[in-house]
Amino acid sequence: MVTETPLPSGQLRHSAFLNPAGQMQDHASTASRDFRRRADPRGSAGLFTAQITRKVAAFLSGAGLFLIAFTLIPFQGTYEPDPAAANDGNIVNQLGYLALGGIYLFAMLLIVDTRVLKRIVSPSWVIVFAVAFMSCLQSYDPMASSRGLMLSLVAMILVAGVLVLPRNEKDFVNAGANAILFLILVDYAALVVAPDIAIHSAAGSEPWHAGFWKGHLIHKNVTAPVFSVLCMFGIYCLRAGATVRGLLIAVLAANFVLHTGSKTTIGFLPLAIMLVLVGRAVGKPGLTVLAHFLFAMLIFCLTLGTIYSDLFLSITGGVLEDPTFTGRDDIWKFASASIPDHLWLGHGYASFWLSPVIRGLEENFEANWDVRGIVSGHNSYLDAVLTFGLPGGLLMILVLFAKPFYDYMRATRQPASCHFADFCIMVIIFMTYNGMMESFLLNRADPMWLLAAMAVFGLGIAARMGVRMPR
Repeated sequence: MVTETPLPSGQLRHSAFLNPAGQMQDHASTASRDFRRRADPRGSAGLFTAQITRKVAAFLSGAGLFLIAFTLIPFQGTYEPDPAAANDGNIVNQLGYLALGGIYLFAMLLIVDTRVLKRIVSPSWVIVFAVAFMSCLQSYDPMASSRGLMLSLVAMILVAGVLVLPRNEKDFVNAGANAILFLILVDYAALVVAPDIAIHSAAGSEPWHAGFWKGHLIHKNVTAPVFSVLCMFGIYCLRAGATVRGLLIAVLAANFVLHTGSKTTIGFLPLAIMLVLVGRAVGKPGLTVLAHFLFAMLIFCLTLGTIYSDLFLSITGGVLEDPTFTGRDDIWKFASASIPDHLWLGHGYASFWLSPVIRGLEENFEANWDVRGIVSGHNSYLDAVLTFGLPGGLLMILVLFAKPFYDYMRATRQPASCHFADFCIMVIIFMTYNGMMESFLLNRADPMWLLAAMAVFGLGIAARMGVRMPR
């Protein structure tokens, strides 16, 4: 099932579970392998090395997925905005992801077939990072912005390793299911053992969140979308063969989301799942795509659209108790008014919120939030245009939130890819809606960003390369 090429060192390369469909065939049949084993005394040793390599690759995949969701700095305690975080970042993340990037890059070069590695570099991702690095030239501190963006780029090596290291889908699912189930159990244990750091308290700048679960993450508004993606991963595992573990992950993660108190996430999660599973049930993935874009337009109008249209505001007010979305509308208005100042080239990567210019403004006592201490615009699309300019922001949105649906239609033409493609598009649909409320694009090692990037990246290479099934 897998092309295996003996190397002089005795190591064995294998093709990843995402592989060029129809281009990489088995090296030999079972009978041929048995014949070679009898004819070549080194055959048994080679097969043993191949099995060890396979287990190491699967372990690294699961460990990478665990680290993406768990982060390198879990259980940080009370959330407080850090002005220094605008560009300086975190030394643990910088050194940790640099080391992980080196480990996973080395592992991919050593283990994964060279033909796979050549095909995982996508023009879409070249465009994304080219636009982002060009925006650094507009920053008030270009070097600091570039360093922050480099962390995002290095973290993508980890994302790629998670997807291409496993030998087949079974290895990927088993390793991922074990890792994510362990992560969730750690968080549930923390609710009992260390509730002061796993549950929001009345201390800090947001006492109204007291009692909401946040687990190992810094804030419930991060925990809710991350655990939503873990719930979707559980559904994928359930459908792909890890039935018991998948069911446990899905149920436990969904329960965690409910206890975060994030109303919008609680609404978006079942919607994303329903759109994909219904489309799959009726055998029309195109229906999923059409329904999603209709819902995306509706959600856009009822969220960000409320600052531009009194009609949308009145409709939202008739549907929701709080049409301001806990004061986000004031942040959106401020961000929207700041776009024309740098309309074409943007303000630069990580160079607007918490910047010296913003922190030096006088406080607006009429607004619900003091924008001088806001870490993001709480809207990924608004922040994309604000950061990268109108052309760059729109290009970024098209590549990350529109093109994946074209890839989804291509990937679903291959029956073996359907479960994985459904999982990826489920995440992208959910993150499209979540992006109306939170900002996460290219946000260094933010688990929301890395999980969304994993779905976009995975779906892109699944469209060009098939998912390799075990035999």
